[in-house]
Amino acid sequence: MVSKTAKRAPRNGAIVVTPPTFRRERALLKRGVWPVAGCDEAGRGPLAGPVVAAAVILDPKRVPKGLDDSKRLTRERREELFEEICATALVSVAFAPPSRIERDNILRASLWALARAVHALPELPKHVFVDGRDRLDTSCDCEAVIGGDGLVVSIAAASIVAKVSRDRLMCRLALDHPGYGFEQHMGYGVPAHLEALDRLGPTIHHRRFFAPVAAAHRKHGGEDVVGVPDGIEAVISKSDFRTSVSPSP
Repeated sequence: MVSKTAKRAPRNGAIVVTPPTFRRERALLKRGVWPVAGCDEAGRGPLAGPVVAAAVILDPKRVPKGLDDSKRLTRERREELFEEICATALVSVAFAPPSRIERDNILRASLWALARAVHALPELPKHVFVDGRDRLDTSCDCEAVIGGDGLVVSIAAASIVAKVSRDRLMCRLALDHPGYGFEQHMGYGVPAHLEALDRLGPTIHHRRFFAPVAAAHRKHGGEDVVGVPDGIEAVISKSDFRTSVSPSP
C-alpha cells in the first residue's frame, strides 16, 4: 500500500516520495488563523536519554527549502536545516527525562513534552499540527496528523529540530559517560549498546523500566525498580535561547 506521502510511477513501479507542503498552514492563514505551529518528538524508542519535543512556527515568507521528515535526511542536511529553521522561525524545545518516562510511560511523557514545547513558544499559536494519532492538551486548537512529518512542512521542521537537539544532547552525554557509544547510536538498543550496558551497567540516563536496562541493573547489584525520583526538565525557546530548569511536578 502506497502512503499518502508517496506516489507510484506508472512505468517501473518505483516509489516516488513527495516532500511535505505548506498547504495546510496556508489554508489556515487565508482564514485569518495564525500563528500556526507544527510539533514533533524524537527519542521514543531508545534505552537511554530523554524524549525531546520541538514546536516550530514557520515564517510564511521564509520557509527553508528542502524541509522533510528528519528520517529521510542525512545527518549533515539535518544540521544545515536546523540552523536555517532557527534563523527564520520561532522555535522551542522541551525535554522529558527518563524519570518522567518511567513515571508516566513513554506515550504520556512524549505528549507532555510536546505540549510543553508548544506553550514555550515565544508567541502562542492559534492552531497546532502534531505528528501522530494523539492530540495535545493545549489552550489552542490541535490537529493530530498521522505521518505528519511527511505531510505538513511545519511538523517536518519540528522533527528536524527535535532530532538534531536530541543528537547533540546524546553526544554531550557521551563525554560524561564514555564507553557506551551514545555519540554513535544515540541511546538506541543496538548490539554495541546492549554489550556496553551488560558490561558497565546502566547510567542515570538509562530508562530503567526497559527490559535490557532492568536486567543490567540487577546484574550490577541494583534492586528492582519500584519507584523513581523526580527529575528535571528543560525548555529552550528561540526567543532568547536561554534554558530554564524546574523540578518536575
